[in-house]
Amino acid sequence: MKLIARWMLLAAALLLVSYVYTGVTVSSFGAALVAALVLGLLNTLVRPLLVLLTLPVTLITVGLFLFVINALMFWSAASLLDGFTVTGFGAALIGSLIYSACGVIIDLAVERLFSAD
Repeated sequence: MKLIARWMLLAAALLLVSYVYTGVTVSSFGAALVAALVLGLLNTLVRPLLVLLTLPVTLITVGLFLFVINALMFWSAASLLDGFTVTGFGAALIGSLIYSACGVIIDLAVERLFSAD
């Protein structure tokens, strides 16, 4: 139940990102659900490999390169899907920052909501 609630809230966060920032568009809630799933899969499967491969650059930039990796994951998900579009890398960077901030808030809320179980 916790996973489904988090997934729905992250899809709603994608809709919020598209509402707040014009560089990101999501056509419907169904497209947001699929995009949230693809983003989760990319962040679980591909992101750790990219972080490992770019470790020297990440160390030189004192961790700031992780923002670039997040933007690449966001942009990659948009390139794979039809109802989720990002206009460019700058839009992916800003969109991923907003989406990540929403994700932190959602994680805190879901943990507090389901902590009694």
